[in-house]
Amino acid sequence: MALTPSSMIPLGTPMPAFTLPNADGTPIDSRAFSGKPLLVMFICNHCPFVKHIADALATFGQETMPKGLGVVAINSNDFASYPEDSPAKMREEIALRGYGFEYLVDEEQSVAKAFDATCTPDFFLFDAEGKLVYRGQFDDSSPGNDAPVNGRDLHAAVDAVLAGKEPVQDQVASIGCNIKWK
Repeated sequence: MALTPSSMIPLGTPMPAFTLPNADGTPIDSRAFSGKPLLVMFICNHCPFVKHIADALATFGQETMPKGLGVVAINSNDFASYPEDSPAKMREEIALRGYGFEYLVDEEQSVAKAFDATCTPDFFLFDAEGKLVYRGQFDDSSPGNDAPVNGRDLHAAVDAVLAGKEPVQDQVASIGCNIKWK
């Protein structure tokens, strides 16, 4: 398992617009989230780093979405080569984990490229004006270490944005599996 860090694109980068189908095939347009902060997460089903935090991601969405945060997850992996990441398996993952956020299919991988996403999980938090204010880790935990899975880093960034403040500028890159490119 090769460790791949987030690309840590510059803060202030505008959010790329996208329209992708969710796991059921319904198109979701990023413009539906205009005027409010949006968290875009690049995840997949089979990555051990995502599995490690998957239940906490579900809870995170349940806690933050009612406060005004838009949340979407995007699976950009090549599911022809990695069938565990297929839309059918994504629907199973949604039911298993209780994801309340949209889980989108980036079959052409164009959205991952537009975001410069490199790993799973990879987190991008945009403010209400669509400017990147956080790209970093969920928390200090990873498979095999004893750090608690609490979403501390991402929670702090989201709390700041929802309070009308900027998150801290010193952000730690997310680390995970590389996106499985075609």
